[in-house]
Amino acid sequence: MSEAKVTVDNKILGQIDQGFCLLVAFADEDTEETLEYMVRKISNMRIFSDADDKMNLSIKDVSGQILSISQFTLYADTKHGNRPSFTGAGNFEASSKKYDHFNDLLRANDLTVETGEFGADMQVSLTNDGPVTILMER
Repeated sequence: MSEAKVTVDNKILGQIDQGFCLLVAFADEDTEETLEYMVRKISNMRIFSDADDKMNLSIKDVSGQILSISQFTLYADTKHGNRPSFTGAGNFEASSKKYDHFNDLLRANDLTVETGEFGADMQVSLTNDGPVTILMER
C-alpha cells in the first residue's frame, strides 16, 4: 500500500505512506498467543518488492508504517438471509482491549503504528499498490 488515512468527523486520526493498512477484528477466543503470532507474521511477511521487483522485503526492510483499523464487520456471516450477522465478532470491551494490546505489540516490534478509533464511524481511504490484499487468520 502506498498511502492510507482514517478520519472521524472530518479529522484525520491516522495517516501513513508506504506500509500496511490493517483491517483488524477479534473474536472472543483470540488469546495472547494469537496476537503475538499475528504480530510476528505481520512484522516479517515479505511482500514488498526488492530491486528485482520480487516480493521479497518485509515492512521493516522498507521502513514501512502501519495504519491499524478496527473492523468488526470482518466477522459478517452472510449464509442466511440478507442481513449479515456479526455474532462471531468478539465482545466490544474485550475486543477494544485486544486491539490496543495488538497495536502496542506492533510498536514493541519497532513498527510505526497509526490507528483509527475503536468503535467509531470511520472513513478509511487507501491506495492499494499492486493491488496486494492478504487475509490472515490464525
